[in-house]
Amino acid sequence: MAPVLGSYVRGGWHVPPDEGRPLFDAVTGEEVARVSSAGLDMAAVLDHGRRVGGPALRELTFHQRAGLLKALAGHLREHREELYAVSARTGGTPFDAKFDIDGGIGVLQAYASKGRRELPNDTIYVEGDVEPLSRGGTFVGQHIATSLQGVAVQVNAFNFPVWGPLEKFAPAFLAGVPSVVKPASPTAFLTAKLVELIVGSGLLPEGTLQFVAGSVGDMFDHLTEQDLVAFTGSASTAAKLRTHPGIVGRSVRFSAEADSLNLSVLGPDAGPGTPEFDLYVKQLVQEMTVKAGQKCTAVRRAFVPAEHVDGVVEAVSARLASTVVGNPGSEGVRMGALASLEQREEVRRSVKALADSGRIVFGDPEKVDVVDADAERGAFISPILLTGDPDRAEPHEVEAFGPVSTVLPYSSTEQLIGYAARGQGSLVGSVVTGDTGFARDVVLGVAPWHGRLLVLTQADAKESTGHGSPMPQLVHGGPGRAGGGEEMGGIRGVLHHMQRTAVQADPDTLTAITGRWVAGSRRTETDVHPFRKHLEELRIGDAIVAGPRTVTQEDVEHFAEFTGDTFYAHMDADAAAANPLFGERVAHGYLVVSLAAGLFVDPDPGPVLANFGVDRLRFLTPVRFSDALTVTLTCKQVTPRDSADYGEVRWDADVTRQDGESVARYDVLTLVAKKNTKSA
Repeated sequence: MAPVLGSYVRGGWHVPPDEGRPLFDAVTGEEVARVSSAGLDMAAVLDHGRRVGGPALRELTFHQRAGLLKALAGHLREHREELYAVSARTGGTPFDAKFDIDGGIGVLQAYASKGRRELPNDTIYVEGDVEPLSRGGTFVGQHIATSLQGVAVQVNAFNFPVWGPLEKFAPAFLAGVPSVVKPASPTAFLTAKLVELIVGSGLLPEGTLQFVAGSVGDMFDHLTEQDLVAFTGSASTAAKLRTHPGIVGRSVRFSAEADSLNLSVLGPDAGPGTPEFDLYVKQLVQEMTVKAGQKCTAVRRAFVPAEHVDGVVEAVSARLASTVVGNPGSEGVRMGALASLEQREEVRRSVKALADSGRIVFGDPEKVDVVDADAERGAFISPILLTGDPDRAEPHEVEAFGPVSTVLPYSSTEQLIGYAARGQGSLVGSVVTGDTGFARDVVLGVAPWHGRLLVLTQADAKESTGHGSPMPQLVHGGPGRAGGGEEMGGIRGVLHHMQRTAVQADPDTLTAITGRWVAGSRRTETDVHPFRKHLEELRIGDAIVAGPRTVTQEDVEHFAEFTGDTFYAHMDADAAAANPLFGERVAHGYLVVSLAAGLFVDPDPGPVLANFGVDRLRFLTPVRFSDALTVTLTCKQVTPRDSADYGEVRWDADVTRQDGESVARYDVLTLVAKKNTKSA
C-alpha cells in the first residue's frame, strides 16, 4: 500500500491515523499515494494561522514580504526537476509540467516585483487621492487598506497542482494574510511535494502556509469575518460552498473560479491562406492538447464564419492527426493522459451530450492509440473535435473538461455576440482577426461576459502568451457561470485580501496615520537644506521655501528659442490676446517647472543621487510676465529600499505667484542615499 500524504499544519507534518483513499498514476494506473485529513482539528488549523502566521506576516512590510516571495521563487526554481518528476505521474507531458510549475514560479516572481515597485515599504496601503471634505481644508478624507486578520482558505482544482496554489498564495502573502492550501485529491501528491519544498526552504514565517491533504471536514464551520475563501472547481461545488452557513452567516469573502465555456472567434477576414487563419488553427489545437485540454481557460466553443467551417475542420483535423498520445516520458508524445480514470468517464459523458446535438468530426472518445502505455489502465483519451449547431443549448451548457472543442458557425457579428452570451460567463475569449473594426465590435460586445479577452493577430503572435495563459498582472476570473470571482490582477489581487477603510481627519492626523504628508498639515523648515539630509535623517514634512523669482519676457523668449517651443500663446501677442484662456502672452508651463527647480535644487554633491521623475503635474493658472514665483518643496513620502544603499523620496512641489495662488503643483521623485554609503 502506498504511503498516506501528510498535512502540514500547526508547525509540523500530521500523518492521518487511517489508510485514506488511493491516488493513482494517470499514465500507468499504479497507486501513487493515499490521502486523508482524518484526525485534523480544523478549528485549530485556522487558529494557528490567525494567531501565529498572521502577526508574523503583518510585522513585515510589503517590501519584506516581496523579498521572501522572490527568494521562494528562486528556491523552487532550483528544485524544479523534483517537481517535474512528480508531475509526470499526473499524466502531463514535460511541456505540461513546465506550463504548470514554471507558470506558478512566475507568479511568485511577478508579485515579488510588483510588491517592490508598486507598494510602499510599509504595512498599510494608501489608496487614491486625499479627498477634501471642507471648504477651509481642515477636514479631509483618505482610503487606506490594512491586512485582514484572518486566514485565506484556498481550495484548488486538480488540473494545476502547482500554479493553482501559488497564484492564490502569492497575493495573499503579499497582503499579509496566511494561507491554508487544500488541493484537489487526484493530484494532491504533487502539491504535497511543492509544500514540502517550501517548508524545507525555511524562508516563510511559521503559520503563514499550511497544507491540508484530503477533505476540508468542518473547516468552514469555523470561519470568521476576517477569513477569506478562494475556490477553483465546478460551478455546482462553488454554489454549495458559497451558500455554506459559515460563509453566509459571517459574510466571509468568497471568490470562485468555476466552469467556463471559453470561446475563440475567427474573423470573417481570416480565411484559409491568411496568417490569422493559420494562427487560429494552431491556437485551437494547442488549447485542445496542452494538459490534455484540462485547463479552465481552454477553448470549448470555436466560432467560425459559416463559409470557413469546412476549412477549419480540415486544418484542425490534420494537425490533431499528427498529435501523438501516450506516455509523457516517451519521445514524440505530444499529449498525455487525463488526471484520472474518473475524469475520463466524465469527459466521455460530456462528449456524448455534445455529439447528440452535433457531430464528431475527429477522434473517438472510446478508442485511442497510445505510445508506451496501456490505453485502458491509463486515463488516455483521443482529442475530440465536433461541429455543432449554435442554436442548440448543449454547446453553450456542456463543458467536456478534456481535449474537446466544438466548431460553431456564425453569419454576422451581432449573431456571434448573442451566441457568446449564451455561455453565461467565461474566463477568457479570443478573437483572431486582422480587422481592427471587427475586433473592436466583438470585444466590446462580449466583454460583459468575459474576464479576459485576447486579440490575436500576426502583429502580436510572436510575443503573445496565448489564449490559455492567465498572467499575474491581469485579472483571472469571469462573471456568471465562470464563478464571478477574480484572482491575481496585479495589486488588485493583493487588495482583495485587505480591508479598505475611509479615514476622515484633519491634515496633521491624516499625515501621522498614513505616513504621507498631506496638504494643509505642518511643515518643518530647518537651517539644513532637505537635499543635504540622508534618507534616515529626512522626516515627513521637512520643507524648503525658495524664491521669489520674477518671470520676464526675456525668460520666455529665451526658453522658446532654446527649446524650439514657439507656441503662439508664448510668442504671438495678437494670437494670445484672442485666446479666451489667456488674453495675453504667458510663460511656458515647463519654464515654470524649470525655474522652480532652479529655486529649490541644492547644486553641490550630496545625498540626493538623482531625480527620476515627476508625477501628477498640473498647471493651475497662467503665469504672466512680471509674476514672481515662489516654490515650497515638502518631503511627502520616504520609501527605503531594503536591498539598496538608497531609497525613494517623494516631494510635494507647490509653485505660487505673488498673490499666493498656486500656478503649478506636482510631485518630484528622487533617489536619496542612506548614511555611510560610498554614493553619499
